[in-house]
Amino acid sequence: MLGEVRAYRLRELREALGLTQEELAERIGVGQRQVSKIENGDLDSARVGTIRKYLEAVGGDLVVEYVSGDRRLQVA
Repeated sequence: MLGEVRAYRLRELREALGLTQEELAERIGVGQRQVSKIENGDLDSARVGTIRKYLEAVGGDLVVEYVSGDRRLQVA
């Protein structure tokens, strides 16, 4: 369910910009299928760079953190 919530929000951001999956895919240099996978929470096969480009295309950025207990370290 958590993946569904995240996917819905990504789709919502894209749609708020008036972009189809095909248009966003063209902007970031991937196929529409890859955009669909990202929006459906299937991130295992996605490259970090592709996810970063997706998020930048909808007006955001990607932050990667290492988390261990109460300790958090921003990696990228």
